[in-house]
Amino acid sequence: MSRPVRDPVLPGQESVWDYPRPPTLRRCVLPVRVLLGGETICAVRESWQVLETSHPPTYYLPRAAFVPGALRPASGRSFCEWKGAARYLDVVGGDRTAPRAAWYYPEPSPGFEALRDHVALYAAAMDACLVDGEQVTPQPGPFYGGWITADLAGPFKGEPGTLSW
Repeated sequence: MSRPVRDPVLPGQESVWDYPRPPTLRRCVLPVRVLLGGETICAVRESWQVLETSHPPTYYLPRAAFVPGALRPASGRSFCEWKGAARYLDVVGGDRTAPRAAWYYPEPSPGFEALRDHVALYAAAMDACLVDGEQVTPQPGPFYGGWITADLAGPFKGEPGTLSW
């Protein structure tokens, strides 16, 4: 497997190629807001980011910060070799429902205990996800849940041709 050519890192940016594997957690103290169906369904000032080589951060938001009724249990499970067994949620806002657009770890693996009672969202399924007022770009691909902001340099896993990264 050959590594891709890194994008240039501009002033104020960090490269996702400097993130570790296995992934790590980082506390985020930037405000995050999520909109769906024309409504703000979550607004927080603290969250967790999972950082992994070649991926933009995946944001985990406190479950208690979501408006009542915004998260509903959904079918399906998956397993992450680092974080453990995940369960899925439908996300509801206004007159919209985004099926299986969120996931969480009821019993996170050692090292990821801080993710308990936190939820990650697929940004592409929301009206908007904002970090410090900036609307994020969803990580490419149907599986990954990272959020791309202007302070990141790629290239990012999920783009065409990145399956073997």
